[in-house]
Order: sequence, then structure tokens, then C-alpha cells
Amino acid sequence: IEVMVGSVGVGGNNPIRVQSMTTTPTMDTIKTVEQTIKMVEAGCEIVRITAQGPKEAANLKNIKTELQKRGVFVPLVADIHFNPNAAMEALKHVEKIRINPGNFVDTKVFKIKSYTDSEYEMELQKIYEKFSPIVKELKSRSVALRIGTNHGSLSDRIMNKFGDTPLGMVESALEFARICENLNYHQFMFSMKSSNPQVMVQAYRLLSARMSELKMVYPLHLGVTEAGEGEDGRTKSALGIGLLLEDGLGDTIRVSLTEEPENEIPVAFKLAQKFNQK
Repeated sequence: IEVMVGSVGVGGNNPIRVQSMTTTPTMDTIKTVEQTIKMVEAGCEIVRITAQGPKEAANLKNIKTELQKRGVFVPLVADIHFNPNAAMEALKHVEKIRINPGNFVDTKVFKIKSYTDSEYEMELQKIYEKFSPIVKELKSRSVALRIGTNHGSLSDRIMNKFGDTPLGMVESALEFARICENLNYHQFMFSMKSSNPQVMVQAYRLLSARMSELKMVYPLHLGVTEAGEGEDGRTKSALGIGLLLEDGLGDTIRVSLTEEPENEIPVAFKLAQKFNQK
């Protein structure tokens, strides 16, 4: 399906969209705006900005206002970790939010615990209580969502049931996706990121298979986390992202280099070029 991130469609019949993320402090409005403009000038179609807490989330309004004053109307994504309150504030000011199911509600304290079925259901109920108000607000404001699992931040609950595995990554995301579907909210996409391209490829392939079983048709955001810099970073990104694009998977991509974010954009377009010509 097509998920609209502001005026930019992801999935459906759209080309593979290219996006990236700012590296400036979110409270520094001018630096963030100037970096965003550099990214947009390089061709970036969607810009993600971290929102560590409610204060940073609220400042997204100032960033957007300043961008629009300068004639830049690129869709913005708020990157949320740990903090449902930050998510609730951020979605007032951006076109999409990204949450990590591994740390959005669950704790990660490396406890070994065997859950009974009823205990596991209680944990899922806690997720519903924290996450469902955000889903309802996203739906009412027509704001998109990325359910973005990271291999390095699976919750203790998932680790105990599935281990540190691609299957754990997939099931972690599907728990949140089911809540979205139960609330009749469908403007979301998935990502399964890892700094290890092999793990990342396995996770996306497994997710694609599980989506087929469940008749889910949501877009996929592809990326290798912290790929590095220079030729190494570009090669690592090409391995993970390129293999999946060859599989026919992927609707939007982000190349993650330890360089200025505008340097990521031409690499991403080069990877997408062959597949956007089809």
C-alpha cells in the first residue's frame, strides 16, 4: 500500500524514496534547519530528526516554521526512543514518527525470565495501554508511523522468548503492527535494522515471509545501521540494501554513513537507480 509522509508517497507505485537523518542537536534550531536544507539540496526526500524527550519534540515546531520561512517543505520524521510522551508531542509537528518497539515500552535490564502465557499477555497489555493513545492520535492527524526494530535493542521479553535473532526482531515489530491494525490504522511501515548486513537481510526476508502469511502489505524502509565511512561504509550499505532491492523488497532507503548526512544521498540514489527504472 501507499503510505503518505506529508506529500511524499512511500510504497504503492512510487519510486524508491531516499531519506536521511540530521546529526545536529535538535534544540539548535538554526543548525538543524541549515543541515536539513543541505540534505534537501542533495535530493533528500524525507528528513528525520531525533526527539529524545518532550522538550526536543516541542522544538520540532520551531524547526518546521523556520524551514517553511526559507521555502523548504520537506516532510519531517521524529525519531523517538523510550519516551511515549515525546511521541505524543512530536506527532503534532511532523509528518511521521519512528518508534523502536524494543525500547518504546519495555525495559532492557538483561533479566533472564521464563514468562507464562498469562504473564506474556499482561506484558502485551502494557504495550497496548502506552501505544494505543499514540496510534489514535496519529490516525486523527493523518501522521505516518515507522515501526523500526533495531537488532541491538530488543527488549528482555523478546530476548527471553526468541533470543537475539532475526525472528525476535520481526515478532517485536509485529506486536506493534497488530495494535495498529486493531485500531484500524494502516499508515505505517516497517524497518529491521542491524549493523550486520547479514542479520539485516535475514530479518527483512523473514519479515516479508511473515507479512505474506498475515496478508500484510505495508512498505519497508531499508537501512544498515552505522555502516561506517568512505568506501567501507558504502560497500556495507550496498551489500545489505542492494541484496534486498534485488529481492524486490524495499520502498524507501537510508544509507547510514559516519559522514555529513548530505553525503549519504547520492549513494542512496545510486543504489535505487536501477530499481526505479523498472
